[in-house]
Amino acid sequence: MRFDPRRNSRSQLEGPDRAAARAMMKAAGFSDEDLTRPLIGVAHCWIGTMPCNANHRSLAARVMEGVRAAGGTPVEVNTVAINDAITTGSEGMKTSLVSRELIADSVELVARGHMFDGLVTLSGCDKTIPAMAMALGRLDIPGLTLYGGSIQAGRCASTQGMFHGRKLTIQEVYEAVGAYNAGRITRDELRDVEDHACPGAGACGGQFTANTMATACAMLGLSPMGFNDIPATDGRKEDVAVQCGRLVMDLVRQGTTPRSLVTRASFENAIAGVMATGGSTNAVLHLLAIAREFGVDLVIDDFDHISRKTPVLADLRPWGTYTAPEMFEAGGMAVVGKRLREAGLLHLEQRTVSGRTLGEEIARAVEPAAQQVIKPLAAALKPQGGLAILRGNLAPGGCVIKVSGQKRKQHRGPARVFEREEDAFQAVKQGEIRPGDVIVIRNEGPRGGPGMREMQLVTGALQGAGLGEQVALMTDGRFSGASHGFVIGHIVPEAVDRGPIAALRDGDIISIDVEQRRLDVDLSEEAMRQRLAQWQPPPPRYTTGVLAKFARLVTDASQGAVTSDFGAAR
Repeated sequence: MRFDPRRNSRSQLEGPDRAAARAMMKAAGFSDEDLTRPLIGVAHCWIGTMPCNANHRSLAARVMEGVRAAGGTPVEVNTVAINDAITTGSEGMKTSLVSRELIADSVELVARGHMFDGLVTLSGCDKTIPAMAMALGRLDIPGLTLYGGSIQAGRCASTQGMFHGRKLTIQEVYEAVGAYNAGRITRDELRDVEDHACPGAGACGGQFTANTMATACAMLGLSPMGFNDIPATDGRKEDVAVQCGRLVMDLVRQGTTPRSLVTRASFENAIAGVMATGGSTNAVLHLLAIAREFGVDLVIDDFDHISRKTPVLADLRPWGTYTAPEMFEAGGMAVVGKRLREAGLLHLEQRTVSGRTLGEEIARAVEPAAQQVIKPLAAALKPQGGLAILRGNLAPGGCVIKVSGQKRKQHRGPARVFEREEDAFQAVKQGEIRPGDVIVIRNEGPRGGPGMREMQLVTGALQGAGLGEQVALMTDGRFSGASHGFVIGHIVPEAVDRGPIAALRDGDIISIDVEQRRLDVDLSEEAMRQRLAQWQPPPPRYTTGVLAKFARLVTDASQGAVTSDFGAAR
């Protein structure tokens, strides 16, 4: 049976009874001929607050060019975005993860309301990428997603000093703040880093959350292999945008929908890609949320199972040497896939939006001679993946630790307990943290924050102060993909739910054992019960508005849903 490429828009725009709909469309600039073609949404996140999505309007124009050339009628859709680097360390960061839900909801709403026949989504900053993938899973109309691309690395103007000669990313700015507060660099050196770390359009330039999720979308099959790897300011980005416009029309005519492509095996491929590149801990939250929208059964322990057998192969920031544009020049995710194929760690038969299988896409990989970014299997940087899932009497529901680049496998030390991120940052700034300490930041979870802020300001300060390799940090909040060090996030249950983290006091001895996958405190069950019975959560900071609504949504979700994809539970 032939698939009707206008099966959605036809009922909204055809026939005498739909004259009012056509009249409104004509007022918006559409012609009679336009309204006889499939309607293709082109949804992007351009916003004037950040560089991450600065190229989205120009990319959208090129996607629309491709749609028109292939016989469709493009309809531009714009939505919101929150920049993590700008909001980090402030109340503004509480809106970041919430924006993922709002973006997915807004794109879904417009696509359903205007009955699009297909959809191309453009994303850039951290939460926009999973949000756009979530929207594709919910709608299940023919579509694909394109990442706007990484920012290029910057360079200091100075010819000397701590940051001279380093490829700069936003990670170096956080570390420079810590170094300045520790008296290791001058105010002028800090300003030099600030002025040159972000030289133009694009999302943060390491294997931070944006690039992690962009590479994951390629491995999922939702983005054409290689397209997401191209940096934002590279002229080839606009060329592939046109190709995406043409490609979505192929999907529309074939009736190929996201759910017909993406399976449980696709998610296992994506997780393997995250582990092999030392990707962000946020991939756990985001991939589980995307899986929920695709109706795929995925749980937090699946990440640990795949991590245990997947080596770290890409030497990438924040813990490694190279930036995302250098990863592109080294052949990108297709070359990582080539290594994973060699190790027998991929489901090569999985279909992708290009019409080819993942195996066929990987076979097309072009690997430059002598590239140093992606290592051969025999020279893997670590034998196991970049993330691990820990449990124990402090995290009975699980937590996530990033181990790529870490030499330590254990840490044992006294707790330094803080009720919010700002207090922990001040303690680091004032030199109150000592080698061996375990910094505990609680009341930063999805409900307790609310919003589950990233602790990037603290982790950057620790690195800049020279303490990154000497302390540990644990939180019921989360971490930026730019964070590195012995850090543990996503602790479940969170403090506001009377999770064990709420019982901790200064001086309690905490043990972290990565090999045994354990996070424990030296307290008896009875002592833990007594402390939790006496503990009172702080009063909610928000009682109205979007943050309060998000906190209620998380409260209504089951604990399992909170662990995996709070906010996607409906």
